[in-house]
Amino acid sequence: MFTFDDYLPILMTMRTKPARTRATKTPKKIVSPKARKRAAGLAVQVIKPFEVKAFCRRYRIVRPDLTRLTGYSLRAVDKWAAGEKPGAPAKKQLAELVRLFDALADLMETENVGPWLKAANPAFANSTPLQVIERGETDRIWRMIHQLETGEPA
Repeated sequence: MFTFDDYLPILMTMRTKPARTRATKTPKKIVSPKARKRAAGLAVQVIKPFEVKAFCRRYRIVRPDLTRLTGYSLRAVDKWAAGEKPGAPAKKQLAELVRLFDALADLMETENVGPWLKAANPAFANSTPLQVIERGETDRIWRMIHQLETGEPA
């Protein structure tokens, strides 16, 4: 049974010819996964790499705090800062962290996000938001963001 992927290289190399002409064989082209998705009509999302230094500078956090936020070692964070690409699980977690910080930056000045993370907050039973994230309770912060954005009472 043939699948779309089997036909894609053929479709990508076909040329329209007038009727009654003999089609010649064209060599198979190597098609990248992105080209396949484009040909299938799917959107290709380009995700820029996570930049530790820019992230820390933007939100005024230090690398030890980033290790607490991600659960990865300081050595791993330092490798990312040096240009090494994080693995798939780390990329997923970093993308979620960027989304969270961007949402917080919509509510407050960007440079206040880092200091806010370290301040005890009565909304979190006097825990710091950093401690809340460390415990895996990020949903509590997302709930707070939602309530502030919509004006929904707690």
